Amino acid sequence: MRILFSFILIISSLSSQEWGGRPGGFLRMGLTARSIAMGGGFTAELDQSFPTFHNPAWSAFLTQRHFGTSYSNLTLDRRLAATSVALALPPTAGIGIAWIYGGVGKIQGRYTTGLKSTEMQTGENALLITFAQRVVPWLSFGANFKLLRYDLPITKSDQISGTGIGFDIGLLFKTGKFTTFGLMVQDINSNYQWDTNEIYTQGGPYKDMFPIIFRFGSRYNKNDLTIVGDIGFITDSVTKLAKNQHLFFGFLPRVGVEYGFLEQYFFRGGFGNGRFAFGLGYEYGLMNQRDSHIDYSFSLDWATQSTHTISYAYNF
Repeated sequence: MRILFSFILIISSLSSQEWGGRPGGFLRMGLTARSIAMGGGFTAELDQSFPTFHNPAWSAFLTQRHFGTSYSNLTLDRRLAATSVALALPPTAGIGIAWIYGGVGKIQGRYTTGLKSTEMQTGENALLITFAQRVVPWLSFGANFKLLRYDLPITKSDQISGTGIGFDIGLLFKTGKFTTFGLMVQDINSNYQWDTNEIYTQGGPYKDMFPIIFRFGSRYNKNDLTIVGDIGFITDSVTKLAKNQHLFFGFLPRVGVEYGFLEQYFFRGGFGNGRFAFGLGYEYGLMNQRDSHIDYSFSLDWATQSTHTISYAYNF
């Protein structure tokens, strides 16, 4: 058992290193404190701070309006932030809109002579628009439509931007009182399209395709205990799949647990995306009973780089 666990840990960490540097990495890092603290395996779990990100099909089961915001402080002057609004669309549908930002600041610019110029920063943005529909009382499907943009500085006054679109699709099965199963395909046709003609003499159009992730997950919740987990299979874009070209393939298991104390305090731990994490949560009443959630997580990845994330959710 120990050998199997070590093998899964090594494979997961290596896969995370491999696909972490591919386009769209900021959408695969984990966004909210609760999900990160529980390993990120939320394909079948509702995230109060971001109901539509892990599986858009969840919005069809919402009974309240959800507002959430989250911020991650990473090493090397990196940052990740997200804001989300989702609500039910009676009688059987749900909608949502969200913004995700990832960037790096304090990049020291230099002139061709090698002398320092001004500091610069990069930024990736994604706008998500979500729709979901319940087919029967225990089954829903949903989709995210993504508008994508990546800004890269070239000089103090010039930058190059890549833009594109992408999609996620998800299914959610409520199979019993305590269990839920989810399926998710992330980043279908997601890409950045670049045109470097205005920057380089021999520039031209170029397209960066995001890897596609197929996720299968489950959630078990009873009394004060919640257990989540999913398995992700990561491969290259649909373009390479269609042309039968060489494919990158990765395997990512994610698992986490949460224990609630006095229905107000929550303790969490998990492993996923090549990192261990733990976190705390507090639920309280702002305008109504238990309508607000504040969460914190700390995670540590294979390269001993730490991340602190804080999230807030309000349901009304």
